[in-house]
Amino acid sequence: MTVLSNATLPALPAGVGRPGYDRATLVPGIVHVGPGAFHRAHQAAYVDVILRDDPRWAISAMALNSTDVADALRPQDGLYTLALLGEEMRLQVVGSIVELLTRGDGEAFARRLAAPTTRLVTATVTEKGYCLTADGGLDRDNPAIARDLGDPAAATSFVGRLVDGLSRRRREGVGGLTVLSCDNLAGNGRRLARAVGDYAAAIDGDLARWIADEVRFPCSMVDSITPATDDDLRARVAAAGIGDAWPIQRERFTQWVIEDDFAGERPPFDLAGAQFVGDVTGFEEAKLRLLNGAHSSLAYIGLLLGHETVRDAMGDAALARFVEAMMRDDIAPTLGETAGLDTAAYVGAILDRFRNPAIRHLLAQIAWDGSQKLPFRLLATIAEARAAGRPVDRLVVPIAAWIRFLALPRPPAAALVDPAAATLVPLAGDPDALVERSGVFPAALVGDAVFRRALVAAHAGMATPDGVRAAIG
Repeated sequence: MTVLSNATLPALPAGVGRPGYDRATLVPGIVHVGPGAFHRAHQAAYVDVILRDDPRWAISAMALNSTDVADALRPQDGLYTLALLGEEMRLQVVGSIVELLTRGDGEAFARRLAAPTTRLVTATVTEKGYCLTADGGLDRDNPAIARDLGDPAAATSFVGRLVDGLSRRRREGVGGLTVLSCDNLAGNGRRLARAVGDYAAAIDGDLARWIADEVRFPCSMVDSITPATDDDLRARVAAAGIGDAWPIQRERFTQWVIEDDFAGERPPFDLAGAQFVGDVTGFEEAKLRLLNGAHSSLAYIGLLLGHETVRDAMGDAALARFVEAMMRDDIAPTLGETAGLDTAAYVGAILDRFRNPAIRHLLAQIAWDGSQKLPFRLLATIAEARAAGRPVDRLVVPIAAWIRFLALPRPPAAALVDPAAATLVPLAGDPDALVERSGVFPAALVGDAVFRRALVAAHAGMATPDGVRAAIG
């Protein structure tokens, strides 16, 4: 077995992909905060491609909370194995991370942010890391933010550390840069800009104005299923002859759509398949309605039919036909035109992803938190279809299936995972009451008699598996 390191790259087994560049020539041009599995499977893999043409975009990775990634990858010179999942698994060693910092390396992190060679900061810190209030402003009562505002030079939060690094950059006259959020949040760049702007204004008005003038926060949309590393993956990587403390895996499909708003030089991510666009919103909406809406539909209908995973549900020919027709004929028409997005091809790619034999995505997991997801994934689509005078008979079927799912006996079904469970379960036997009193449905649908009649009729017909089958045609 070949234990990963710069020295052992030439000895990797045949068939294993390896960096197509000399790692000794790399320069960190990107600082990334939050080097978890998704970053290493997604953004770092894009960077791995562009380094073949331009060595100035290597990654300095900062883990704010845990030392686990650094502990695993430092002995491997930052190298790790990415398994691409499909009919056959393909292994690629990724070499784009050349520096690993942890929470104790605050000074090194600030220096790296202020370095003239650094032109881009990326982040995957989850929504929690932005420390925002419900209205989108900085939560100054958050314990980490409150502590950092009291001693900005010793900041520990993501926002505090970022502003500290930007302040140093300003003092040293290096100039602005681009801060690119890669978290799975709509309007992620605007959210991050608000948090940073509020924090900077609280400590130094001149700094806040400099950031507003010199720093850019483009939005981005990211997508790729990245299952957690498990014993099976470790065993398969070891069986291939690679000694790796922390391999990772993802589906072969990957998408990165980036708002073209950069403070300086733009990294050539398009060479690796990313898209630079004027507005990410249409792509976010397509993902939410087509991908996520179809996922929820497969989950609720599939569970009523006894399926366990997305792939199982897609193996049900009638259900697969129903979901595809809903996506193409009912959801896609609500999206309008988005430059750079081929909606028909996108639907096809989603359906192929759902059939991936190497991804075991549990329907029960997708079904969690329906009261929080369905207003955005399906109910907004239904409301727009009604406003445009289009039929909603097919679109109400997954909503009726959700209501049936809420009423399943527990056990044998798993406990209902939903923050509104206490409100939803008592209403689950009466779809009309659920629409009226749950707080889940938008006002336009609560007051829409046509929608309510269609939903009640679909629900009534889905009392048995045979009824569910009849509903999906």
